[in-house]
Amino acid sequence: MNQPAMHSKYAIVGAGLMGRLLAVALAQRGEKVDVFDQGSSDASSAAARIAAAMLAPLAESAITEDSVVRMGIHSLPRWKQLIEQLSSPVFFQQDGTLILWHRQDANEAERFTKHLEKNCRNNSQLAPPQKLNSSDIRDIEPGVADRFMQGLYLPNEGQLDNRQLLDALLHELNTLKVNCHWNMAVDPEQLRADGIYQSVIDCRGNGAKNAWSSSVNSLRGVRGEVVRLYAPEVKLRRPTRLIHPRYPIYIAPKENDVYVVGATEIESDDLSEMSVRSAMELLSAVYTVHSGFAEARILEMATQCRPTLKNNLPEIRIQKEKGLSDLIMINGLYRHGFMISPAVLDCTLEILESGQSNTALELGLNLTSNLGSIGNTSSKEAGLCV
Repeated sequence: MNQPAMHSKYAIVGAGLMGRLLAVALAQRGEKVDVFDQGSSDASSAAARIAAAMLAPLAESAITEDSVVRMGIHSLPRWKQLIEQLSSPVFFQQDGTLILWHRQDANEAERFTKHLEKNCRNNSQLAPPQKLNSSDIRDIEPGVADRFMQGLYLPNEGQLDNRQLLDALLHELNTLKVNCHWNMAVDPEQLRADGIYQSVIDCRGNGAKNAWSSSVNSLRGVRGEVVRLYAPEVKLRRPTRLIHPRYPIYIAPKENDVYVVGATEIESDDLSEMSVRSAMELLSAVYTVHSGFAEARILEMATQCRPTLKNNLPEIRIQKEKGLSDLIMINGLYRHGFMISPAVLDCTLEILESGQSNTALELGLNLTSNLGSIGNTSSKEAGLCV
């Protein structure tokens, strides 16, 4: 009689967005998973909690590499699947993105439009932006039609509620009886040395800064600031971005008349409270989009630092050594965490299963290994880029 197969055992260090997605995915497959996080179960210290969670590969193509855009395109349908597998509801919307600008910023908007159109020509999976006149804006987003005569509509893009998702993933971890260790800081290297896990997966974000310090592609924090508003007089239907040379803001409407507004990106790992300048610019700019924001109530002004590698691109690093558990380090999701995390999840699951990832090769996700090529390309540094 055949003996039942032993389940693999994994340790995940860091239970922000990536850590929770991986832990749930592995547990749903019947794997034994231990989760360790130095913070509490509400993810109050995670970068993912302070985010707009927009899923906008075309809009982001204006500022990022094509590989990140491809990951975003891959991730959109995957988000639907992942959310459907959760027992708790998560707000998910895919009604496109609206781009607006004031008349004095028309030249900046024209450059932005040409950039997006060029990216669409280079990537057939991107739906071209649609130019809007005042009548079109009234049909798509009537609440702003009196203030804007021109705009762009980016089809297929979406958003989700980041805090609902984090809570739903936590509920799933509890339902699946994943062994979670909250308020416990652990060193992934020590877990490797213990040898009780097949793989240790480091998802600590900025908490892994020392582990990446010896790499050419070192890790840093990039500060972001957002305001959460309760604005029942505003009825925006979809994420809206304002083109502006100084403070290009985004407005992400969530359920129950809550709006997440952000723009600032500062090269700093400062986690102190929001500056007066940032608050004034965000609130002034959002008022120019819709006058109803004048009576909005400020629910929260929040700051956080996004984990960012030197090249501003995500990376999965694999370390194998005799006598130690395998170590997989995932980092550098930067400002695109929600947009690309399902793609990074799929690549990681492939690596855990077979030691390589064809999906990473197709999408252009950076993989490095201390043993050389694992099936994609050749090395660039001692970590061997694959």
